[in-house]
Amino acid sequence: MSENSDVDFAILVYREEDRWEADVLPVAVTDDFDGFLNVLRQQPSIGGTIGFAGIADDAFLVVRVVGSEVSALLSDLLAGATYPLARQVLDFLGIEVPDEDDVDQVLPVGDLSIFADLGLDEMELAMISGDLDQYPDDAVLQIADRLGFGPAMERALDIALGT
Repeated sequence: MSENSDVDFAILVYREEDRWEADVLPVAVTDDFDGFLNVLRQQPSIGGTIGFAGIADDAFLVVRVVGSEVSALLSDLLAGATYPLARQVLDFLGIEVPDEDDVDQVLPVGDLSIFADLGLDEMELAMISGDLDQYPDDAVLQIADRLGFGPAMERALDIALGT
């Protein structure tokens, strides 16, 4: 069994010609953050490649690779205290794993401007990330809708989650 069996879905999003595509990845690619990055780097795309991972019902991860540049956003800092993939993302970002007693709210960490060039600003992304009433798949779908690849993401999520 995968060390990250707490990861519910892993999805790769990229542009091909004039449309967005979303493919389900094996959850095993999230066993290691570097391995997840390698998978994203292997997909050629106009404007970079985006990876999404849902971490249990608690958080989601977004990684965007454009050339040699890597941007990452973890929707909840506290996920790093519990989940291996989230802990590796915090290491990548240079952020210490928090003590659960020190944080009493959902705090997204990483690059909130990850999609600014695509029309999703930091404030809106922070609101989506911090919404306690949403599960990770709902938040990811909201981001995808906002960026223009909602239908592709919805199909991929349905496959990944078996719905």
